[in-house]
Amino acid sequence: QVQLVESGGGLVQPGGSLRLSCAASGSGFSINTMGWYRQAPGKERELVAITTGGGSINYADSVKGRFTISRDNAKKSVYLQMNSLKPEDTAVYYCNARVLRTGSVRWLEVWGQGTLATVSS
Repeated sequence: QVQLVESGGGLVQPGGSLRLSCAASGSGFSINTMGWYRQAPGKERELVAITTGGGSINYADSVKGRFTISRDNAKKSVYLQMNSLKPEDTAVYYCNARVLRTGSVRWLEVWGQGTLATVSS
């Protein structure tokens, strides 16, 4: 079984920063992509940033220049540094990973439980 656990959310004023962390636990699996999605109340979940197993990084246009995704393969972790935060960044942020389990020939999408980031003055 593979689990993802996020942390680092909280309340911050506009212009402030937060750093989100996500760690994968378990054994008998390998990870391809890791990334971050977010969902605000009443809105659809959207991609924020993603890093592939090949090293490619993609950001949503709304966060380019403000957010930075990074990855530590040894720790099986992914991070999201969020700077210059705006009220419209308020959402539950979810960690996502595409993993291959031992004995399986198919990739599996795994989601964390989410962490809430609130940007308000």
